[in-house]
Amino acid sequence: MYQLTYLLYKHQWHIPPSMKVTMEVNNRYITIKTHIEGAPKESDFELKNAALALSIEAGSNDVIVKTLYVSIDPYQINLMKSYSSSRKATVAAAPITPGEAIDGYGVAKVVVSGNPEFQKDELVVGFVGWGEYKLVKGGDRLRNLDPMGFPLSYHAGIFGYGGLTAYSGFFEICKPRKGEKVFVSGASGSVGNLVGQFAKLFGCYVVGSVGNNKKVALLKEKLGFDDAFNYKEEPDLKATLRRYFPDGIDVYFDNVGGDMLEAAVANMNLFGRVAACGAISEYTNASKRASPNMLDVVYKRIKIQGFLVSDHINLYADFVSTIGDHLRNGKIQPLEDISNGVESIPSAFIGLFQGDNIGKKIVCVAED
Repeated sequence: MYQLTYLLYKHQWHIPPSMKVTMEVNNRYITIKTHIEGAPKESDFELKNAALALSIEAGSNDVIVKTLYVSIDPYQINLMKSYSSSRKATVAAAPITPGEAIDGYGVAKVVVSGNPEFQKDELVVGFVGWGEYKLVKGGDRLRNLDPMGFPLSYHAGIFGYGGLTAYSGFFEICKPRKGEKVFVSGASGSVGNLVGQFAKLFGCYVVGSVGNNKKVALLKEKLGFDDAFNYKEEPDLKATLRRYFPDGIDVYFDNVGGDMLEAAVANMNLFGRVAACGAISEYTNASKRASPNMLDVVYKRIKIQGFLVSDHINLYADFVSTIGDHLRNGKIQPLEDISNGVESIPSAFIGLFQGDNIGKKIVCVAED
């Protein structure tokens, strides 16, 4: 049936009214085999194949999309666990069921639509999936995409939730002032590299921590950080931060948690602010949970605030306008780390926890 429908489609052959033909595609997608406890590994994932009919029921407002680019994000490991305390706080942390398709933010092309908001061949952005195609019920969490002259990958990355996280976390949570001392951990990642660039544009002194010397050079030579260090070469993080911030830290943008958060708090100035964005060091190893000195927090009047990007969707229009201008003027350097093919998704995801990526990790599932 697949070969017949493909030939009919390719050659535009006439289909007799008595012969009802439904186009099908072979949809390849990634699932987890079982809940993941600890660091993810290749054997935790499975590449599945399933026929997908390219048709929508009459009266339905569903949409079928073809995934072009999908964002790979470390927070998703918490959805793959058998239990995560994050699920008590938000429906966005709903668990992933083993064997079922995995959602992911990305860019896609409409293949079939019963929804008047989305027309065939239009580009959309939103929650697509770790697969080649997806049936999106009601077009939920999709919106039409105007590329604005930028590469499509940018809309899964710097214009996506990672970019908005950096923008809202730095300006709304940290509330920086010009000339302040800013420390960013995970500074070559999708969020951290942008926070550092925003801070420099705003007029702050910025130091970033990363996991190898190549990334140190990148931060200083390409992204304009004032300084950077390889935390793996620093046995005493408190002393390290004291060396890089002899006058103390005013703002700490935390992407890693653990020992780094403890060291940062120990070096914070009075009324310092900590944006708790992520805790990647703790996602796969609960023994690394941070225990900052609460006397420092109290007496220095340090503000530590967690946040989710969903708290700041109201800033999206301003964010896109600002980022677009910065990119066009060369004031922001986009960092992308792109793999190709749906089969590369597991290794791309695993690499996040091994420090393999530089910038935003994205998988190109299809060019068109």
